[in-house]
Amino acid sequence: MNKFYIIIACLVISVASAQTKLKRAEKLYKQYSFTEAAKLYDEALSEKENPGAEILKMAGDSHYNIGQKREALKYYQMLYEVQGSTMPGEYFIRYTESIKATLDYAKADKVTKEFLEAKGDNALMAKYALQKKQMDSLAKEKPLYTVKVLDANSNKSDFGTAFYGQKIVYASAKDTTKYNEKLYNWNKQPFLDLYVAERNVSDGSLINVQPFLPQAMTRYHDAAATFSPDLKWVYYTRNIVKNNKKLVNDKTGTNQFKIVRAPLQEESKIGKLEDLHFNNNAYSTGHPAVSSDGKWLFFASDMPGGQGGSDIYVAEIDAAGTVGPAKNLGPTVNTPGEDMFPYFSNGMLYFASDGHFGWGGLDIYETKMSENMAFSEPKNLGSPINSNKDDFAYIVDAEDKFGYFSSNREMGKGDDDIYYFTKVKAPCDELISGKVTNAKSKLPIAGATVSVTDLMDTDVSSATTDGNGDYVVKVPCGKTYKVAATKANHSREEKQLEIGKKNGNQTKDVNFELTNYDDLITKKDNVEKITVNPIYFEYDKWDITDVAAVELDKVVFAMTKFPVLKIKIESHTDSRGKDAYNLKLSDNRAKSTRDYIISKGIDATRIESAIGYGESRLTNRCRNGVKCTEAQHLANRRSDFIVIDK
Repeated sequence: MNKFYIIIACLVISVASAQTKLKRAEKLYKQYSFTEAAKLYDEALSEKENPGAEILKMAGDSHYNIGQKREALKYYQMLYEVQGSTMPGEYFIRYTESIKATLDYAKADKVTKEFLEAKGDNALMAKYALQKKQMDSLAKEKPLYTVKVLDANSNKSDFGTAFYGQKIVYASAKDTTKYNEKLYNWNKQPFLDLYVAERNVSDGSLINVQPFLPQAMTRYHDAAATFSPDLKWVYYTRNIVKNNKKLVNDKTGTNQFKIVRAPLQEESKIGKLEDLHFNNNAYSTGHPAVSSDGKWLFFASDMPGGQGGSDIYVAEIDAAGTVGPAKNLGPTVNTPGEDMFPYFSNGMLYFASDGHFGWGGLDIYETKMSENMAFSEPKNLGSPINSNKDDFAYIVDAEDKFGYFSSNREMGKGDDDIYYFTKVKAPCDELISGKVTNAKSKLPIAGATVSVTDLMDTDVSSATTDGNGDYVVKVPCGKTYKVAATKANHSREEKQLEIGKKNGNQTKDVNFELTNYDDLITKKDNVEKITVNPIYFEYDKWDITDVAAVELDKVVFAMTKFPVLKIKIESHTDSRGKDAYNLKLSDNRAKSTRDYIISKGIDATRIESAIGYGESRLTNRCRNGVKCTEAQHLANRRSDFIVIDK
């Protein structure tokens, strides 16, 4: 009995210990002390069975918020097992992002499909299918980017570059001497400050790094700068503080971020700082980015009314520098997850998101803005820009050749690091499609070759028609091509096309009709002749009549369709009339037909001979003195176009 009570007492102490740790962990969680909270949650939950959903959320978030997604996965997995398709969208995103952190993309795909099907969200399922298809395609394409980590990075957080003329401004937590006694609860690192560096144009490295605007920095975060195109104004993000010393918290005890701006002066000094009108103590605004033309200010915020998490907003800047009202970019760009770090240049918005279906963590996307402020479906930039970690804060030069982004991937120096990239021009390919059919029967021709060459006859691409006679070929944009369809024993058909400059565009209905050699030829006794009806001449004449021309055009057609075809012409008469007369008349008619064919553009060298044989080669018994019908005599009045080479 004593042993029983001892066991019960130990269990009570264990449960009490777990509950105490959970309360302490929750307090740390609400103070954004995620590093310490994560450790306590691990200890407490190792002693507690069947924790509730809220505890699992906080335990997972504590690890997730400090980049420990693999550790967060077990808690989100447990949460998913409890909630299934009722799991909140932002937590399902964190769950799948944590799966991707283990590189188990197959499981992430399976779970996503199960979740969306259970919810019955057809629109989201279609969006997932589209983005999944794009991701699969990206994995097969040759990367446009070459990236390298910069030596200027520290073992602390370094991120968020901005072009400042020929220099680069970025944020870093590397200063461990200034305010050394105070660290950021979230990750136990020093608070962020802004730095400026010279950019080495040869390799993108950052040199001569110095504090930027040191007189304006606070004891807390100062980060994510952007500049007006004329470099007269700077915008950046900072904690909401009072007198640059004391944090200002909202009703829940949370300190938010805000965007400030100031006129730039000489010697890295600024004029009076001003808050932007949409700042608010109840939510955060940050990551400002002024467009390359100075007309728009993009930023991120978790203000009420968004899609969820942080969303990207835009505000117009008028000619006087006044910043207009903020507008949410809507569900094409924003998601239930985190959408942040916008950058706008040459009509293209770049941003980071974990709510679109990417490689894992924050991925960088691009979307084109139209004149009416609508945005195209975001496109993932792919590897090596994106990884299964957080990739964000992408900037690129005006010519789209080089730039910088930030990432916490393993190849860095520690925490967030800045990477330099160079970019080659994206290949632009268009499609040509059509059908190949038989010119006589109009039936499809399978196995025909459709080849594309440039105007210098250099091979570009080719395809083979399927069972329906259809083909599709891919060609580089913006050029003029010769497209030809061929098949053995058929004519060769060619067309010239000018292709546009829109990647993925398709020029349809480039169709071909091929003539089958056998459809033009009569074969008898190993002799091949071009098939024509009898050619009639007027009595005692050899001029080509309109009726005769119709038949001779068949010969021209055959020789045009088959350019290597060579023939000889033989003309014959019936036995009526004198032999010498018939011989001369047939010879004149043979040469007359030859001249007609040549007049239609057929090279004379392709006609070996044109000879009249009179009545010397009759096809039946109707010789001189033999009584025959008109039809029997007609069989002997003929012109033959005999194939001698093909």
